[in-house]
Amino acid sequence: MPRHSFVSLSFVRARSAAVALAAAMLLSGCQGGGTASGSAASQTGSTTAAPTSSAASPDTPAGSPATEATPAVYKPADAHGKAQNVPVPVMPELAKENSKAGLEAFIAYWYAQLSYSYETGSTEHLTPLSSLTCALCTSLGKGVESAWEDGRWVAGATIKSATIESDFNPSVSVQVATVQVIQEPIEIRAHDGSLYQVPTAATNSASRAALTFENQNWVLTGLGLIR
Repeated sequence: MPRHSFVSLSFVRARSAAVALAAAMLLSGCQGGGTASGSAASQTGSTTAAPTSSAASPDTPAGSPATEATPAVYKPADAHGKAQNVPVPVMPELAKENSKAGLEAFIAYWYAQLSYSYETGSTEHLTPLSSLTCALCTSLGKGVESAWEDGRWVAGATIKSATIESDFNPSVSVQVATVQVIQEPIEIRAHDGSLYQVPTAATNSASRAALTFENQNWVLTGLGLIR
């Protein structure tokens, strides 16, 4: 059985396989590949709890108390199945601001979306946040999609942006930030729940991100490993 390779933030490696992965998987040190193929949508729920009913429905007898919808409960992936009801990260208003705080809020949001992509196989929200000039961003997305091919799923892989540091300079067009990222071990599970390949160990690595502010939005234009 062919094996695909995830590229890591601390290690960039390509492996030949029946399905090839594009270059480095920056944040993870992980191995794997896949495509969401829309399966994530059926496996994940809304980002927020279902609204609480404030009034009785037309069929509720007069005087009966209004019922409350039960919020969907998040369940991480494991050997028994895919993650369920994964909250979709919501971009904070601050991340739309052309400022040091806005830049750092956007970077944190970008990594939150990458973590969501690992858990669900969906890169729908991640892809628009980067430009085509960011080769590694593209590789990350393709790596996630490849990992989810053929009924596979990813367990673990949650990313945390531990530290974001930037020297914001409003007089230049490209802003640069340093990001330390901690990621949980990554397991790629086959359709029957068995391990598709050897899990990738947890990583703690750093990268340098380049961003521009275009059309009132931040865009990640480059991402590189700090060795």
